[in-house]
Amino acid sequence: MTATNYIALIPAYEPDNRLLEVISDLDRSGFEVIVVDDGSGDGYSDLFWQAEQTATVLTHDRNRGKGAALRTGLEYISKYKLSGLSTVVVTVDADGQHLAADAMKIARTAARKPGTLVLGGRAFSGEVPLRSRFGNTVTRHIFRFVTGTSVFDTQTGLRAFGAEMIPELLSISGDRYEYEINVLMECARHGTPIIEEEIETIYHDNNQKSHFNAVKDSFRVYREILRFSASSFASFIVDYGMYALLLAVMGWLANSSSATAVGIALAYGLVISNVGARLVSSVFNYIVNRRLVFRSKASVGKSAMQYFLLAALVLAGNTVVLQILVDTLGINSLIAKVLTEIMFFFISWTVQRYVIFYQSAEDQPNALGEPAGEFAGMEEARSMRFRAVHAPRLRDNMRNIRENSNE
Repeated sequence: MTATNYIALIPAYEPDNRLLEVISDLDRSGFEVIVVDDGSGDGYSDLFWQAEQTATVLTHDRNRGKGAALRTGLEYISKYKLSGLSTVVVTVDADGQHLAADAMKIARTAARKPGTLVLGGRAFSGEVPLRSRFGNTVTRHIFRFVTGTSVFDTQTGLRAFGAEMIPELLSISGDRYEYEINVLMECARHGTPIIEEEIETIYHDNNQKSHFNAVKDSFRVYREILRFSASSFASFIVDYGMYALLLAVMGWLANSSSATAVGIALAYGLVISNVGARLVSSVFNYIVNRRLVFRSKASVGKSAMQYFLLAALVLAGNTVVLQILVDTLGINSLIAKVLTEIMFFFISWTVQRYVIFYQSAEDQPNALGEPAGEFAGMEEARSMRFRAVHAPRLRDNMRNIRENSNE
């Protein structure tokens, strides 16, 4: 059987002493531990010095967010830690919410199932903070609706995967907490298997130490869907207005003296109204989505062709469903229009987000407006590489100094 190298990756921002307990437990369980200090500052230097006695510590010179910290760790692992051994990486939170035994459990599952994202899923039993229970429930249902994939604990930070998945994970955008939901979205989009292993549900001090901001970070997680919703609503207003106007025109033609006009209005009035309204609103929606929602740098020609192909397919499905609702089920034509638009909303968002206007992490600016990518800054990169490569040597030197001073 091929030996497996297990690496625990811990993003940490202003942690307390529980970080040292987490590192110690993981080390005793057989993990090589890598910690990313996400700009905690000088007040935490002693804590991270203690962490360096057991773990490799990488340092951001300023807070860049959990997603950026995870990518920094993955970049380091891909450059310095992949040898001939099979390697499994487990991401672990710094606050002690994840047990080392659970981390090893999902790591072994990932080792048996290459190319699979293994989540440590909490059952949310016992004393669970309301915001954690509510937030996960909302995200779970939105994720399932958008992707068609069922994941019970979408917000878990305990995740395991083989090293073969690192290039894909490095390409995913999001510098802060939204990175983790983006990872799930991308795995669902690419058909990457996602499985869950149940783990202990642990919260310390009602999760008061969490740096998750319920307003800011929830907005980051859902902002594309929110922007897309606003864009879609504006397009719906345009579409609905044109639809009502064209229906009025068709009604006027149906009462005209021209037999041809009456025939066209009666036979094709609904279709003409729906298609005409959609053509106008599609142009409006494409411009808004490209510039404001997804802020895409994709070629106008290519993205426009893909978008209008999608619009044509959605229109065909929209028209068929609309006619079924009106002609077969006898629903009022204006109400049927609302129901149909709601039905196709998430289909359109998913295709536009992950196909037409898709951007990898390298294409997008980070939270500070800088180009995302490898370590975002040469000085910071050199600093992190120095500390990471020389940390073991420094630990040995410090140990020798202490031993000599005790003699």
